[in-house]
Amino acid sequence: MSFSSEVKKELLAVTAQDRHCQLAEIAAMISGCGQIHRQGGRLHVTLAAENSQVVQRYAALLQQAVGITAVVAKAQPLQQKKKMTFVADIAEGEDVRKLFQMLKILGSDGQIRENLTLTDGLLLQKSCCKRAFLRGAFLTAGSMSNPKKSYHFEIVCSSQEKAAQLQEQFGCFQLEAKTVSRKNHAVLYLKEGAQIVDALNIMGAHTALMDLENVRIIKEMRNDINRRVNCEAANINKTVHAAYRQQEAIRFLQKQDALRSLPRQLQEMAQLRVENPQATIRELSELCSPPVGRSGVNHRLRRLEEIAEHMGYGKKDDQS
Repeated sequence: MSFSSEVKKELLAVTAQDRHCQLAEIAAMISGCGQIHRQGGRLHVTLAAENSQVVQRYAALLQQAVGITAVVAKAQPLQQKKKMTFVADIAEGEDVRKLFQMLKILGSDGQIRENLTLTDGLLLQKSCCKRAFLRGAFLTAGSMSNPKKSYHFEIVCSSQEKAAQLQEQFGCFQLEAKTVSRKNHAVLYLKEGAQIVDALNIMGAHTALMDLENVRIIKEMRNDINRRVNCEAANINKTVHAAYRQQEAIRFLQKQDALRSLPRQLQEMAQLRVENPQATIRELSELCSPPVGRSGVNHRLRRLEEIAEHMGYGKKDDQS
């Protein structure tokens, strides 16, 4: 089972106790992948989803919130994918009209509101309703990548207006979701691990949240170790390169018979560096007689390089 499926499985177990939360989640589901139409003189609500458990939850919410018994039927495969379809088909259409009124879909004139992708803001006044709404949106049109591979959370929307509404609801919890166009849809997404953790918490997927946090901790530890290893390797390369450069400068001075004219401290440092090619600055400082600090060793080695450069070390004609 994919991580996305695990998240949805956990969300399906979340109980929406209050009717206002149940209606908010129903509204999100209908907005995400629902259709409303007339057939045989009656109003129908049809919800299609690949996950049969999502549709079962939709039916259960209809029963709890409005008392509607949804008829579950298996639809014909759409684009090579099997989808389950639920139809709320009630005699005379009275209960369906009641649902529409509660979802603010049916106007005072008895007409169905045309833009079904947008949920009426009156259903999203409370924080708990916003959470239920986001949960319903993810269950019907959301997905997540495996956090071990990458961090990506998204909800596919039928319109930019719907994506903007979801973006606004996430914003109420200080989450800055972004949107992008993909084919004929608008996609709301999160790509930062910390934001996805917050989104899971908002929707109620606390176990998945902990699993994601564990993955993040392991990733951060590995990244920290890699950074340290890379830093250590860079420092070693830098030290080796500096030591090689210093030795070459000292050998140049030896060829020029220039060391004997230098101060005793520089002669000592030149000898210590040549005799201890792999020694660190700290080790060289302890070998000096008397011992000197690391800054003193660095100063003497730089001075030897400067003298060698002044005498022509490093020029092409002298290198050849």
